[in-house]
Amino acid sequence: MLTVEEKVDTLERVLQRFIISTETSLKSLSREVDRVSKEVDRVSKNVDKQSEEFALFREEARQERILMNKKWGEITNKMGTFVEDMVAPNIKGIAKRYFGCKELDDFMLRRHKRHSIDRTRRREFDVIAVCGDKVILNETKSNVKIDYIEDFIKLLDEFFDYFPEYRGKELIPVFASLYIGEDFIAYLTKHGIYA
Repeated sequence: MLTVEEKVDTLERVLQRFIISTETSLKSLSREVDRVSKEVDRVSKNVDKQSEEFALFREEARQERILMNKKWGEITNKMGTFVEDMVAPNIKGIAKRYFGCKELDDFMLRRHKRHSIDRTRRREFDVIAVCGDKVILNETKSNVKIDYIEDFIKLLDEFFDYFPEYRGKELIPVFASLYIGEDFIAYLTKHGIYA
């Protein structure tokens, strides 16, 4: 049997090997933790950089959208006034040819007028041509939508609230566009509007 001294020596050697093994494992673990930590820092910095780049990209895209919307708005407005510029000179000929107006008393292009009853309301009228007992009201759109026609129909009901001085005259509504489909022509005609 082993003596106490031999048992203690054996126990010391086992404990020493355990300590050395544990220290080696801890050093290895510490190196692995350092490596993972550095990798996490690197990835985190990369993610932060990408997040900043993405945020910058999103802001640039937002600014670009704002600019494009503004440009589309300008193009749409130009298209609208382009068509109005084509139609307006023809209103005089239409007045003469179809409604017997030899001479116009007044011709208003893009007339802005305040409502005579509700002074907070203003609107623009594309063309108004006055001839004797007739008032020709033209609405011009670069393209036709049912909403545009409906808005024009509503305007007809309140036209004389904007121009009370023409009350008692015959109102002749004319809707113009580059192209008006047959369905729209039928709808306009049904509402007493020339197309």
